[in-house]
Amino acid sequence: MVQAKVWTLAKHFDGFPKDSDFKLKVEELPEPKDGEVLLESVFLSVDPYVRPFSRAHMKEGDPIIGSQVAKVIQSKNPVFPVGSHVLGNFGWRTHAVSDGSGLTPIMPGWPQDVSLSLALGSIGMPGLTALYGIEEVLGLQKGETLLVNAAAGAVGSVVGQIAKIKGCKVVGSVGSDAKVAYLKELGFDEAFNYKTVSSLDEALRKASPEGYDCFFENVGGHFSTVALQHMKSFGRIAVCGSISVYNDTTPQTGPYPHLTMIVKQLKMEGFVQSRWEHIHPESLRRLMAWLKEGKLQYREHITKGFENMPAAFMGMLQGENLGKAIVAA
Repeated sequence: MVQAKVWTLAKHFDGFPKDSDFKLKVEELPEPKDGEVLLESVFLSVDPYVRPFSRAHMKEGDPIIGSQVAKVIQSKNPVFPVGSHVLGNFGWRTHAVSDGSGLTPIMPGWPQDVSLSLALGSIGMPGLTALYGIEEVLGLQKGETLLVNAAAGAVGSVVGQIAKIKGCKVVGSVGSDAKVAYLKELGFDEAFNYKTVSSLDEALRKASPEGYDCFFENVGGHFSTVALQHMKSFGRIAVCGSISVYNDTTPQTGPYPHLTMIVKQLKMEGFVQSRWEHIHPESLRRLMAWLKEGKLQYREHITKGFENMPAAFMGMLQGENLGKAIVAA
């Protein structure tokens, strides 16, 4: 019998998460039956979506939702041999028994010199989100100007780099001077710290006086209200996240953007990467090729120790991470 450690939702989040909202439990797992595998977590993803989805997808006492890279340590399923690695959405837990449904083998031909943690980042869901937002939602074209906020995060940092690969001007907004420096390393044309500029309106105008063709939106709230004023006519907005409002106890209200959208004839579309699941394999190969060619760089904010999952999650919500937030089990 294997003991699994599992982080559960002790209490639904009320405002910003607290230590007392999480509870670590231990459960006994049965031996795998025919067709089943026993998995051990290697890397666990720390994602913003857990906060807004928590009430809809979890009851108090449930395991915290999330994805991970896991290693097969026992197998009675020939599709998943011992020693192989998979992606699975079985939450914040150290071990799991699975019948194989919902497991995704790591991309074939994964280079030995590339950490498997990237399957949760640039060569995983965040990278796919960036790629589809740019290509499928925005239809970004060479020579256009793109604005991206939360630009040093798991998605935003890939967004900016893909836009540069496509020959675009890229402006990034971040929450620290260290992150501004990182964006410059990645080749962003302009970057600013929204927390220290005297006026967000002025910062956006200075970074691109001619305005923005496309806006990759990760933040929402006040930033979105100001940014829409700087869109060019027929501008396109891809709405990926709204992290500025996830922890609000009282929903934000107005001002409302409809007149600006009408006058400028803007197109705004929300999306999730699973819409294009049918082309994931090809898209992951493209992302990996850019990585190997040196066109796609990455940083990871790795926290060691499964016991530190809640701290890593709360730190990510406060913007402590540079690049993808990961816990190494």
